[in-house]
Amino acid sequence: MSDRIACPECEGRKGLRIGDLFLSCQFCGGLGWVGDTNEPAERSGTPPAGPSPVWQHRVWSDPYVASQLDCRYCLGSRHLTSIDEEAGTMRTISCVCAPSP
Repeated sequence: MSDRIACPECEGRKGLRIGDLFLSCQFCGGLGWVGDTNEPAERSGTPPAGPSPVWQHRVWSDPYVASQLDCRYCLGSRHLTSIDEEAGTMRTISCVCAPSP
């Protein structure tokens, strides 16, 4: 155990705000601090093999979040952007939820 310090990931802000949506910090668990009884290094269990796709995130089971955002893929922007760093290209296409022209 160590003394309480501000979370190095969120810098004590407890998470990230995107418009009306607030995503709590995964490192500190939304507390804004680590150490004392909230020590991420001491958490037991095995981490998942990799992150699940954003459209399968558990936040979509929250009825308020699901009602505020139209689409899980584009988050309501109606466009999807892909960046290929190796080729140095960026491609933007219409999302499946966007009306056809």
